[in-house]
Amino acid sequence: MKAAIWYGLEDVRVVEVEEPVTGEGMVKIEVEWCGICGSDLHEYVSGPMTIPVSEPHPLTGQVAPVILGHEFAGRVVEIGDRVTNVTMGDRVTVEPILTCGTCIHCQSGRYNLCPKRGFHGLTSNGGGFSEYTTVQAHLVHKLPDTISFEEGAVIEPAAVAVYAVRSSGLKVGDACAVFGAGPIGLLLIQAAKAAGASKIIAVEVSESRLAKAQELGATDFINPLKEKTVEAIHKITGTKGVDVSYEAAGVETSFLEALDSVKPDGEMVIVSLWEKAVTFNPNLLVLNERRIRSSCAYRHVFPEVISLIANGKINAKGLISKKISLDQIVEEGFTTLLTDKSHSKILVTPKKINL
Repeated sequence: MKAAIWYGLEDVRVVEVEEPVTGEGMVKIEVEWCGICGSDLHEYVSGPMTIPVSEPHPLTGQVAPVILGHEFAGRVVEIGDRVTNVTMGDRVTVEPILTCGTCIHCQSGRYNLCPKRGFHGLTSNGGGFSEYTTVQAHLVHKLPDTISFEEGAVIEPAAVAVYAVRSSGLKVGDACAVFGAGPIGLLLIQAAKAAGASKIIAVEVSESRLAKAQELGATDFINPLKEKTVEAIHKITGTKGVDVSYEAAGVETSFLEALDSVKPDGEMVIVSLWEKAVTFNPNLLVLNERRIRSSCAYRHVFPEVISLIANGKINAKGLISKKISLDQIVEEGFTTLLTDKSHSKILVTPKKINL
């Protein structure tokens, strides 16, 4: 079968590999669509970040090269022994987080904090940028008939946003700001709206992404290249600042502005991954009793996210900006996302179809 494999920095190739074998407790999925995640892009331009190279991953034993892709949906085509939660032909998506199941975090239900944590499509021997992939059965979630495979491929990043909002102190009627209107930022906007935020301020340097933020639920818009972000947020909120800010850009400037835009006793939530360290003055926290918290992936939210997409509270289709074939993943996928900021979510299919 064909698969897109990460070999190293700026080295992703579509090659022929053996189809995976369905072992006990496993499910084989024929992939329909898989989204290019920001973490895939980080691995391509700055990696390895999470992909194991010099030492085997402590949970999977895998080392590079690895098949990429962890935001995907498809159809069950083979079931291993002792699998009871799905049947042949089921339409499914996958919660790709891999955990040990035995540590104190896993045992207490906080499996996203497992010290051996990995991800299917980053630290495993399979991934969604392929014709077929096998996963542990407990990671599989059925899709209702009202959700398309394309929408199913957006469930995983939507889970990141929903978990971040649920983990924050945002309450009905609060004002919030979302820094960065990429895929996660656009989903944070929708998750905050679903949670009852009264004001959702999008902060983004791309005018096309700001337009998309407006389409998906932001109430106010700031381009830091055209106005001073913190001053603009204070003007919008009547000088008090936002109750919660969500940092989804991953650069120092947005970190500092996201923190400084929060009201006294407010909260900044870091959702993005970082390629570089940040320097900041802790007085931004101390003198206003602000708080910083972080949000790592997700836990226990996939069923709710599926419901939010099914009932229209999250517009997954509105996030998709381009669909390509697997053979185009580098030129039309990674390169496009790096050079054209008008794009939000690019989906990839291994199917031999005319797009």
